[in-house]
Amino acid sequence: MDRQEIERLDDLGLKAWDEHDPDALLALFADSFVWEDLTLPQPMTTADEVRQYMTSWFTAFPDMRARATHRVVGEDGAGVELEFTGTNTGPLDMGGATIPPTGKSVVGRGSYFVQLDSDGKVSRFSSHPDVAGLMVQLGLMPMGSEAPTA
Repeated sequence: MDRQEIERLDDLGLKAWDEHDPDALLALFADSFVWEDLTLPQPMTTADEVRQYMTSWFTAFPDMRARATHRVVGEDGAGVELEFTGTNTGPLDMGGATIPPTGKSVVGRGSYFVQLDSDGKVSRFSSHPDVAGLMVQLGLMPMGSEAPTA
């Protein structure tokens, strides 16, 4: 698979996320896949789990917009830094807890790694959202200078 095709597929995935379209994203995935995310105790391996995960983010940030800020392409995949913006007007399900909406706008960051199989479908996906930075912006975690002292 050449670089342009990998970039095209990655752009389609980002577009699906940006348009809040789980089915468009899932269309890029192989029948058998593994998606690991730092906020989840177990990898996702089914379409329903991916839909639930994405819906959780879109419920928490209904105006969410996402864009790649840096991308490195290899022979069978890519590593991407991304940025998303949104306003937390809905509950956020994360780490087994539901966090009530804060009404705060955020600029979230994260990265992901995607590996494609020989058919050009996503076989492995690993997402790394900056949860600490997000929690600070939502006012749910103190910044470094506000940390409690011993």
